[in-house]
Amino acid sequence: MPMTPSAMAQQIGSGLLSFPVTHFRPDLSFDEAPYRAHVAWLLEHDPAGLFAAGGTGEFFSLSPAEVERVVRAAVAETAGRVPVIAPCGMATPIAQDLARSAESAGADGLLLLPNYLVNSEQAGLAAHIEAVCRSTGLGVIVYNRDNAILNEDTLARLCERNPNLVGFKDGVGDIELMTRVYAKLGDRLTYVGGLPTAETFALPYLEMGVTTYSSAIFNFVPGFAQAFYAAVRRRDREAVFQGLRDFVLPYIAIRNRKKGYAVSIVKAGCAAVGRPAGPVRAPLTDLEPTEMASLTALIEALPAQLAQAA
Repeated sequence: MPMTPSAMAQQIGSGLLSFPVTHFRPDLSFDEAPYRAHVAWLLEHDPAGLFAAGGTGEFFSLSPAEVERVVRAAVAETAGRVPVIAPCGMATPIAQDLARSAESAGADGLLLLPNYLVNSEQAGLAAHIEAVCRSTGLGVIVYNRDNAILNEDTLARLCERNPNLVGFKDGVGDIELMTRVYAKLGDRLTYVGGLPTAETFALPYLEMGVTTYSSAIFNFVPGFAQAFYAAVRRRDREAVFQGLRDFVLPYIAIRNRKKGYAVSIVKAGCAAVGRPAGPVRAPLTDLEPTEMASLTALIEALPAQLAQAA
């Protein structure tokens, strides 16, 4: 049985969150066996929750049928050990269909990604989110970013009307907005850091009630990712900034060389540690050889006990 919305929200707020890549064959079809093996390996490193086919998992390039396949594979492999959060988004009817298919696949919750293409007023965003919430019994985490940015008043009204809206993932980086949201809603929601390479913002966001974040680098250096998260939670500024200097900031410098590399560099990292996940799908592009070499050298410079790649 899926977790209740409140239980799911409490669980994901208790630790670091895994957003696994989606494995593709050379012909770009989903490769389930290595995907499941990757999920099994990630579970050895104790994530608090697993977000299947999310942004790092190339949700934007998967068909609805493929999303369901990936979610079913994650549910089967986790076997109830951690909550599995499925993605939904695009047009409202598609998001509702994805929500229902995730529920039938055994997912424990939903991450509602921004609408496709259009910009909307608060009333329109609220109607979209409420339609998805009412289409499922699963707990919903709304992803605040790009063309789907809620203010605190809209979010509060949605929470009043939809008990299964239990999470707020911030991908904006607006500290004032995040402060207003937490001041208004407090512990009504679980807050997730969702900016690219969220480790960079983890320490200041912790002070605003954001107890967890989506770690893409957990895909290939889970030991470092967990050690960094532990330093954040104990507010060890020296250890956090050491981790930023040694790995996170140089990693971001590579990521920022081209658009779309926030996902591509994660698959490159998997390949660098001997756990390849295949290419990215268009419109993304894979790292250039020189960039791959820089990333590999950066990973190899980590102490073995932090990389934990084997």
